[in-house]
Amino acid sequence: MSEDKIETIVEIDVPAGQEGGPRLDVYLTSKLANVTRAKIQRGIRDGNVDVNGTTRKKVSHAIQPGDHIVCRIMRPPPIEVVPEDIPLDVVFEDEWLLVVDKQAGMVVHPAFGHRSGTLVNALLHHVGSRAITAEELDEDEEDDEDIGLSTATAAPRFEGDLTIRPGLVHRLDKDTSGLLVVAKDDFTHSELAKQFINRTIRRRYVAIVWGVPEPGDGRIETWLGRSSKDRKLVAVVPEDRGKWAATNYETIEAFQHTALLGFRLETGRTHQIRVHAKHIGHPILGDTTYSGDLIKSGPETTKRKQFFQNLFKRMPRQALHAHTLGFFHPRTEESLVFEAPLPEDMAFVLERLRTVEG
Repeated sequence: MSEDKIETIVEIDVPAGQEGGPRLDVYLTSKLANVTRAKIQRGIRDGNVDVNGTTRKKVSHAIQPGDHIVCRIMRPPPIEVVPEDIPLDVVFEDEWLLVVDKQAGMVVHPAFGHRSGTLVNALLHHVGSRAITAEELDEDEEDDEDIGLSTATAAPRFEGDLTIRPGLVHRLDKDTSGLLVVAKDDFTHSELAKQFINRTIRRRYVAIVWGVPEPGDGRIETWLGRSSKDRKLVAVVPEDRGKWAATNYETIEAFQHTALLGFRLETGRTHQIRVHAKHIGHPILGDTTYSGDLIKSGPETTKRKQFFQNLFKRMPRQALHAHTLGFFHPRTEESLVFEAPLPEDMAFVLERLRTVEG
């Protein structure tokens, strides 16, 4: 999905005392925030940079003291999040927070290519809020009472960031289903966030994986960071390149060549369970990003390939579900624990595996 962009003009005057000779792309990379050198080079070659009134298409053009540089930068339009009447499965709600069972396929918050249809759009409608903009949040013109959801960390994190996250204390991947807690005010948000930081939040996921782990129960501890091969992916990396991550797993039910596992998080890194499952040789069934859509265990006969192709059509996502969520209520101090049953697609796949491969 593409989005219309608007043109932003940025003018830069090279100081008279600037030493001459720096490449145009290198100089602009040092002056423009949140823009990569590759994008700057592409913009120069596309004719979007003028120096002293002349368009320069060579990235190696040497700038000189006193040069006047004009850059035409295409940026996404300012983001506005509009309440949308999207069905929500609300498991619990009071005046301070709510717990929802997110369906697979729903993006949690707006991002590039997903400005509508997100959980945040649905939440704004649910609490009776109006549309909100990034500019309002940046200027602290809104508070949680005006919106009905916490705004403590709702604003974009940097220039060009397209995310607005009112109420969100944590998140789930688009194609992961299950439980999320949402804060309605800043105090509740802050206290819940502390529980995540202190690892007192109880989070248990269930997943269908390839193969049967040996041993059946265990702990996975690695350092996770962005993959050097693809920045969109997460990988196990050396300590100096990543963040520490720990996941506990248990085998709930074992079949011939697949298994139903429970995962308990000690940390909450991006794609943590999915990457750790792959790391121990048992990727999550259906996970196209981390090799789970290929037969990883058992014979690769034509009949068996067709069997799994049929399952993937019924469940076109990773078989991962946030099943249990427990925390102390920041206001009442009550210990709350919620469970969400397997969604229909995962339940269907699990039953077929029991029947055919159990």
